[in-house]
Amino acid sequence: MDVHAIDQFAQKTIREAGERIKHSLNETIKVMEKSSSSDLVTNMDMEIEQFFVKEVNEAYPEHRILGEEGFGDSIQHLNGVVWIVDPIDGTTNFINQHRNFCITLGVYVDGMGMLGYIYQVMTGEMIAAVQGQGATINGQPIPKLPPVRFEDALIGVNASWVAPNRHIDHERVTKLIQRVRGTRSYGSAALEISYVVTGRLDAYFSMRLSAWDVAGGMVIAQEVGAICGTLHGKPFDLMKKQPFIIANASLYKELIEDYLVK
Repeated sequence: MDVHAIDQFAQKTIREAGERIKHSLNETIKVMEKSSSSDLVTNMDMEIEQFFVKEVNEAYPEHRILGEEGFGDSIQHLNGVVWIVDPIDGTTNFINQHRNFCITLGVYVDGMGMLGYIYQVMTGEMIAAVQGQGATINGQPIPKLPPVRFEDALIGVNASWVAPNRHIDHERVTKLIQRVRGTRSYGSAALEISYVVTGRLDAYFSMRLSAWDVAGGMVIAQEVGAICGTLHGKPFDLMKKQPFIIANASLYKELIEDYLVK
């Protein structure tokens, strides 16, 4: 497998998709609800995923593709080469703010992450990684993440974590929030993951994420020394929707054991 060629093709396709999305902001965007008024999909989510499916199928017909909107293959396992794409991660931000949303893509071979991308469409920031070859931001190497103290840490967490919830210990999460330097919530898992791998955040956790939210970011995380997993410290299963955490390695174990696991 020519990883370099796939990398070049993937980045080109992502940038072309981004231009299509930016152009759509001058047109009427059709918004539809999925499970609720906060779980939205637009015509552009669907059109961009269809664009990825078409491009990948033409260039690499032997590969499979898993997308959030369901236009790719029916994936029951990760054997072979699988492209995992979220065409617009942060759809509500796309609709309401016209910013703070990403295209994110992971390319996996027999379940192992080989290539990962998070592309912030409105800024043109491309974070990319090839397994074993490091990660880059707009072509410049991203250094390994240095250790950080809890008291200096900035954590990505949304408001649902401070409300009573059967999955978490409300009091312990409150203590975590009181201990760290601060918290932020951006409304896009891929964007928050991109901030962790570049050191703009030191950890991010979410109640329920799917493969397309995290596949690209997990490849990048491995290259910069961040750790990903579930809130019980187990590997994240891309075939399931699960709680997810990514953190600076110096924070990961204590975050899970002292603050997040109920």
